[in-house]
Amino acid sequence: MIYLMILLAVLLLPWAIGRLAPTRAAQLLLALDRRLSGLQAKTCTVRGQAMPYLEGGEGDPLVLIHGFAGDKDNYTRVARYLVPHYRVIIPDLPGFGEASRDPDASYTMADQVSNLVAFLDQLGLPQVHLGGNSMGGFIAAQMAGEHPERVVSLWLLDAAGTGAAHRSDMLQHYQGTGEVPLLVRSEADFRELLKTATYRIPFMPRCVRKFYARRAMADLPLHTGIMAQLAASPPLEEQFSAIAIPALIVWGEEDRMLDPAGASALHVLLPDSRMRMMPSVGHMPMLEAPAQAASDYLGFRSDIHNRNRT
Repeated sequence: MIYLMILLAVLLLPWAIGRLAPTRAAQLLLALDRRLSGLQAKTCTVRGQAMPYLEGGEGDPLVLIHGFAGDKDNYTRVARYLVPHYRVIIPDLPGFGEASRDPDASYTMADQVSNLVAFLDQLGLPQVHLGGNSMGGFIAAQMAGEHPERVVSLWLLDAAGTGAAHRSDMLQHYQGTGEVPLLVRSEADFRELLKTATYRIPFMPRCVRKFYARRAMADLPLHTGIMAQLAASPPLEEQFSAIAIPALIVWGEEDRMLDPAGASALHVLLPDSRMRMMPSVGHMPMLEAPAQAASDYLGFRSDIHNRNRT
């Protein structure tokens, strides 16, 4: 009987903590996921703003940038396949995740790139391999165009930033109404966000969903303003005729947030690039298919290495 009671306690304790203290339970689960991926939480201050980041592994630095309404943990699952090969660094951008939130700050694309450059300077990284999803992909490509001497290669996952990508039904609806699933007003909105952002929703404990939903609801006024600033940013093809950086362009074929035609537009803008369209994947390949996304990236980096040796 005593063994049965112990077993029940072990099984029910996580459920009880998740019900009674969902925020603490979510934080513990996120910390466990990071640990399993070989990542440590760190922080630095950039222009007076706290920018927490995850770091793990050794070797060439690979910096990964999250998308709008995302955070550094969007890459935790894919990172476990990458830290054996690279020094992986994943920051929270100002206004998102656990970073500082200043309602009076500017969050234009130019500011986002400047913040990223300052972050790399703070860590003493003159050159990096750079990756980004959605808004983070826009930031990564923009930085490569403005500071090509600092970017060795690009990994663009369903990246924003081109006119073709922005012709999605979601962004067209936003342009007409100001409504977008990325702006969360309720926990029900957050569930819709997950459905829109992914083809199949990855496993996420209830307490973690609640944690993210509550944070997104609190961020609604700030993120509404940030979205307006980002929407006014000129597309990449209006700024650069070509970006001569080796790039892997990845796109989920089932992306409903950004039009998959954005992959071809980036391929034209980045002449030294290859495209990988992923079937049965939505807007977040690194979260929906982390093993495959990492495998494709490792192959891309291997090809770059072999090419540079010849």
